[in-house]
Amino acid sequence: MYRMITSDLDETLLRADGSISTANIAAIKRATQMGIKFVPNTGRSFLSIQPLLRRLDLWNQPNQYVISYNGGATVENWDNHVLMSHELPYEVAAAVFKVLQQFDVAIHVYTLRGLAIYHPKVDDLAYLKTRGVSATTMRGDFSQFRLGRIMKVIAMSPNGEVRQAARVAVKQQVTQPVTCTFSSGRYMEVNPVGVDKGQATIALGQRLGISPAEIMGIGDSANDLAMLKQVGGAIAVRNASTAVKAVATHVTLADFESGVSEAINRWALN
Repeated sequence: MYRMITSDLDETLLRADGSISTANIAAIKRATQMGIKFVPNTGRSFLSIQPLLRRLDLWNQPNQYVISYNGGATVENWDNHVLMSHELPYEVAAAVFKVLQQFDVAIHVYTLRGLAIYHPKVDDLAYLKTRGVSATTMRGDFSQFRLGRIMKVIAMSPNGEVRQAARVAVKQQVTQPVTCTFSSGRYMEVNPVGVDKGQATIALGQRLGISPAEIMGIGDSANDLAMLKQVGGAIAVRNASTAVKAVATHVTLADFESGVSEAINRWALN
């Protein structure tokens, strides 16, 4: 029934420390050996998940793919070839950055192949380290990104009220439309308008001749909603948010420890 499985990573496929269970690895390998595409679908850079791709036997492979930056870039694993990308215009990104400076948050500026952080926080850096994410401390003003390919700008705060307020401020003060989502219980992410995990999933499916009905999506957070609403099989892991569970066709009994394995074995391979 399913020809593609696309899964969020953090808190869906990966444990809290960024590692992956043997059960999840085994199920993914079984699916790919049967010809099903397994596509990681993450808010992170494709460069940060290369060790994971090695563990899944997908590293540097032709005709295997990653969706990154919440749908901002779709990459073929062979030589990390960028197939599709959607950047934030510089003026929009600069306006978002200016708004976020009003809040006590760490601000991440993702370019296609790098990450710079303004006002970094110790707990944020520790979290990124568990994900294998490399970052530099932002120095100078935002004009340093004028010639870069800016994929997204995000605000990090463990305080949900701060994240909500930052989202409202961006929506009210940035005159150009943008897409704002939440992830990992710590981030408010700003992507170009119309860019999300769902649009990227459907576009990749079209490129491969795979219909939405033939795609299973697995997720846990608000930035997975667009993906889950557009695929044929929408799976929420046990630890998913209430909003994600509400749109899911199935909810796993297991959390990120083996929820992906359960989803694949119960609904993709039977």
